[in-house]
Amino acid sequence: MDYRRTAVIKLDIPDGADAFLRETVEQFKHCANTASEWCWHGDDGFHVTSKAKAETALYDQLKTETDLTANLVQKGIRRAVEAVKSGVERIKRGEDTSKPHFSADSVVYDKRSATFHRDHVSLSTVDGRIECEYILPDNSETPPTKYVADEDFEFRMGHLQYRDGEWYLHASMQKETAEKTPESTTEHRTVLGVDLGVNNLAVTSTGTFWPADEFNHWRREYEKRRGDLQACGSRHAHENIESVGRKETGRFEIQLHTVANELITEAIENDCSHIVFEDLTHIRTEIPEASWQHIWAFRRLYEYVEYKATEHGVEGVQVDPRNTSNRCSTCGFTHDDNRHQESFACQQCGYENHADYNAAKNVGLQYLRRRQSAGDGGAPVDVRLNRGTLNVSGEYNPPATTQA
Repeated sequence: MDYRRTAVIKLDIPDGADAFLRETVEQFKHCANTASEWCWHGDDGFHVTSKAKAETALYDQLKTETDLTANLVQKGIRRAVEAVKSGVERIKRGEDTSKPHFSADSVVYDKRSATFHRDHVSLSTVDGRIECEYILPDNSETPPTKYVADEDFEFRMGHLQYRDGEWYLHASMQKETAEKTPESTTEHRTVLGVDLGVNNLAVTSTGTFWPADEFNHWRREYEKRRGDLQACGSRHAHENIESVGRKETGRFEIQLHTVANELITEAIENDCSHIVFEDLTHIRTEIPEASWQHIWAFRRLYEYVEYKATEHGVEGVQVDPRNTSNRCSTCGFTHDDNRHQESFACQQCGYENHADYNAAKNVGLQYLRRRQSAGDGGAPVDVRLNRGTLNVSGEYNPPATTQA
């Protein structure tokens, strides 16, 4: 069977190469956004989901408009088509969605546009090839060193990403192993539970928090600006209101793309096969204090994670959110008194923790219970925590390295 892993490798960029990589990223995004615009065709209900059709229509134009190689132009177009396909599927399910827009600083590479070595990678850019050394942990058993050093793992493709002032290669790696017995087919499969909220945009079952302080600050600022302009009532004020709306959307989309990328990185680094969110269909009932901006942000964050994660072999899914907030992730006791604002204290077993963290674990456990009920034998077996895992019964399994 195929054994897949994604190695997140920090890169040592040669002097003077940063500008070329940045320009490569910008031109790649230009290809993806141009293709998205063409494939979406406005709001007339007609969307192009054929890669061949999109490439035939756009390749010559984009090859002329950019300094990218043919392969990178094609990859940019295909990235857009995949995102449009995801949007079409959401439309079929009756869900709200909009034209995909690409603002994340990333480029998709395969073996034609990159040459992967065990200690460095050669990347195609707008100024020819650039060779970047890997910066790897010294511990040979620590990812990504564990996978890069294993000659049985073959580099398949990679995603170059720029974040926090550093360049990273998300290398998709694969090796073939002997067919496992049914009992071991899910040995390494785990899920990452995600709780969404007003005070914290996202909290994972691994204990990582993305506070909503900045989001809430700017939400209030934009609301105030709109209110002041509406009080004027002039035509100029009305035009400015539309401008404020565009700026608000742009600012929030950048932030949500960042959170989505970091959620996917969290899943990859913890060897998770699924990122599990609450079903957002009835989110207004589940989180009554959420504003319309929060509701929009939750939906957009899931959309970003859903289409971005597939490129890394990770799947974004949703589960019924009922009782995830007031259920104890340790003993399963469910009661409204278990939760008080951001604190969780189980009235039965005494378990105490941050309420959003407890909810994130429950979101992951909800998916495990759903897959167990399906009876297909291929369900992920654990929810990933900051240390160890939880199984479907809520039992804690410590890391293998933990000493008794």
